[in-house]
Amino acid sequence: MKGIRSITKIALPNGRGSDRSRDRKGALRSTLFLLLLTSLSQAEIIDRVAVSVGNRVITQSDFERQIRVIAFQNGTKPDFTSANKHAVVDKMIQQKIIQRELESSRYPLPLPAEIVPAVEEFKRTHFPDAAAYQRALVEYDITEQDLLDVLLWERTLLRFIELRFETGIQVTTQEIDAYALQKSVPSADAERALISDRADVQVDQWLREVRRRTDVIVHEEVLQ
Repeated sequence: MKGIRSITKIALPNGRGSDRSRDRKGALRSTLFLLLLTSLSQAEIIDRVAVSVGNRVITQSDFERQIRVIAFQNGTKPDFTSANKHAVVDKMIQQKIIQRELESSRYPLPLPAEIVPAVEEFKRTHFPDAAAYQRALVEYDITEQDLLDVLLWERTLLRFIELRFETGIQVTTQEIDAYALQKSVPSADAERALISDRADVQVDQWLREVRRRTDVIVHEEVLQ
């Protein structure tokens, strides 16, 4: 400690070094404190927790990004109304519940490479060239990774429903023939549609049951 004091006095003679040093340190501390407050304030605005699903959270930036990606896929303007925020967040709550089931049961997950053809097809059918695609990403304030994440989840969800629910569903020949006649579709399509419809009912029932057993806290003020 003695050495540090002597260096300070040599650098700033006439006894004024300590006062000036204290002034500068005080100013620096004040500046850092203000920067910290600003950062915390910005973080609170950007990443306010909208929903808690057990030990998982959905932040404001999470669901707003989801809204922008959905609008990008549909070629529409992002809908930030309270009603749509609630609808999107409800789907994201379901996603958190299913993700927990996927992790605990170790269902096989699709690989990111599996969705590359779908992404390339989306680009070809919606944009004249790569530059237009990139401009649209910027316009919607999303990245390609945001889009890939949503598409990968959609593929994951379909696979989960198929393995968890559709596998055990049986339909009779009479049901298939009646559906095919009513909808004017081939028998194979009728069978697939019947299985999908019944699986969707089972998924809804399962989600409602699991959600009742899960602590879900929605911060309504974030969804306004």
